[in-house]
Amino acid sequence: MVNWIWLFFIVVGFLVAAINGDVESVTQAAFDGAKNGVTVCFGLISVLVFWMGMMRIAEDAGILHKLARLLQPVVRFLFPSVPKNHPALGYIMSNMSANILGLGNAATPMGIKAMQELQKLNPNKEEASAAMSTLLALNTSSITLIPTTLIAIRMNFNSMNPAEIVGTTLIATIISTTVAIFVDRWYRRSRSPIPPLKG
Repeated sequence: MVNWIWLFFIVVGFLVAAINGDVESVTQAAFDGAKNGVTVCFGLISVLVFWMGMMRIAEDAGILHKLARLLQPVVRFLFPSVPKNHPALGYIMSNMSANILGLGNAATPMGIKAMQELQKLNPNKEEASAAMSTLLALNTSSITLIPTTLIAIRMNFNSMNPAEIVGTTLIATIISTTVAIFVDRWYRRSRSPIPPLKG
């Protein structure tokens, strides 16, 4: 469906340009967009490599493990249907830790593994379980201490102070995470409760 939407925008853009006799500007905009995309990607690679290296150092130093332990009571509250020592909890805590540190790309593999483990616990394989929905909501709305990707984009476009968004991003993500948890809790209560699994 998304491909059809993009195709529609492209065709309409060319048709409007042809009607106005300005096809050259559309072609130039396409090349400029491709050039900017490559430039932004190179800038993102350098920043992401740096922060992923920092995350590896933090992991080797045991900082991520300590952060995961701090998150454990929160994770147990948010995912009551997951057994206590299930592998999914470890992946969920790693995913949340990476998201909090603004490393969305590093968080993605952990999120996928967590979803795979949660699917094994899912009694109905045709639809997402409550725990899977909670993980998705948290992953999309996660509290972020350092918005690495946004800082990298702002650096690429020569921002005077690329890190000035840290405070506002933190406030915005705290609000989004709070709302996500509230809606998730409300939705769970509106449906028949799922008893916690023994473990």
